[in-house]
Amino acid sequence: MKGTLLLGIALLLGGAAILSYGYFSYQSRETVLKVGPIEATADRTRTVSLPPILGWGLVAGGAGVLIFSARKKA
Repeated sequence: MKGTLLLGIALLLGGAAILSYGYFSYQSRETVLKVGPIEATADRTRTVSLPPILGWGLVAGGAGVLIFSARKKA
C-alpha cells in the first residue's frame, strides 16, 4: 500500500516539475580539435525541451494511482 502511495506522489511531483520548468540543460565536453598528442576541448550546453503533454500525463497518472490505492484500501 505504501509503495503505491509513494509512486502516485512521485508521479504527481514529476508532472508538476515538468509543467513548471518545461526543459532541462546539461553540459558536455567535446573534442573540437585533435592534432597528434594535442587536443582542444569545448564545453557545450545542451537544452532538452519537454512537452507539456508529458507533464499532464504524469499528473493524471499520479492522480489515478492515488485514487486506485485509496479505493483498494477501503
